[in-house]
Amino acid sequence: MNNPYVPLLWLMGIAAVLALGGVGASAIIGPKRYNRAKLEAYECGIQPTPHAIGGGRFPIKYYLVAMTFIVFDIEVVFLYPWAVSFVELALFGLVAMLVFLVLITVPFVYEWRRGGFEWD
Repeated sequence: MNNPYVPLLWLMGIAAVLALGGVGASAIIGPKRYNRAKLEAYECGIQPTPHAIGGGRFPIKYYLVAMTFIVFDIEVVFLYPWAVSFVELALFGLVAMLVFLVLITVPFVYEWRRGGFEWD
């Protein structure tokens, strides 16, 4: 009486051991020759600019683009499996997806009102 998840757990365990082992081995075995150039921030080969006091502020446009990306990802993640099994879900699936689409329009309306879709 084997549990069908045992091979998956083994795979996850092996992956974790390999990932942590690689990071640990590189920290122990890797060269540690630090100099001023390696410790500075890299900005495409030019001299790095000083940061603003308090770390600086990003414009709201940056966050709106990120939110648009996340909303589209969530939409695709839920719409694709629904479209694949549309026949089996019947009316319940249709109503659930309509509710999801109504809820997913809330961030789109927010972005639209904040000017997230206006590219200057």
